[in-house]
Amino acid sequence: MLSEAIIHKGMVATTVTFARARALISRHLFDLMILDAVVRAEDALRLCRQIRAVSTIPIIAVVAQGREDIILAAFESGADDCISSPFGTREMIARIRSVLRRASRDRVIHSLSKPFRFNGWRLDSWQRALRRPDGTVVDVTAAEFDLLVVFCQNPGRILSREELLASTHAGLAGPIERSIDVHISRLRHKIEDNPHNPILIKTVRMGGYFFAAVVEADG
Repeated sequence: MLSEAIIHKGMVATTVTFARARALISRHLFDLMILDAVVRAEDALRLCRQIRAVSTIPIIAVVAQGREDIILAAFESGADDCISSPFGTREMIARIRSVLRRASRDRVIHSLSKPFRFNGWRLDSWQRALRRPDGTVVDVTAAEFDLLVVFCQNPGRILSREELLASTHAGLAGPIERSIDVHISRLRHKIEDNPHNPILIKTVRMGGYFFAAVVEADG
């Protein structure tokens, strides 16, 4: 039985009717739904549409062998993946893990794409834009932007130069200390009132840097 195989792999599985599923989805009790569209395909597709209208829970639809029309309808109804019955439990487990990984990655990307606010400034990761408190855009390089994103994700945490270098996507050249220190200096001149006495990006002797601002994520 599929639920037993899922439980055997260290996950929790619950089998419910279509009606019960509708009631439980709104309570956010599950990480994924496997929808049986083999026997009652139309009812399953209707439930899929209803769930997708109120939830982003990953859905895997099980369809009868050779029913390409149902597969297409399932995707159009909001299913994230489809598998034809009969199927092997190993394939289903692999698909479950794949869909859950994809959903987790999407949640992380969504979280990281939310704008950050600090001291009146707004850092928009999605648009890759840094805005002053008055709303005007500040011109920053890719490396400076990446560094500021990492600072906003880790406020108050001491970050070594090696960590900061690894976080940038600009291919910084030269010795680690010089590369990071130069970009930090330039960033300070853009966001600090007094770059020679910074209150946002603080230097830690023999340690690296930490972001002293109070950071909030929008949305």
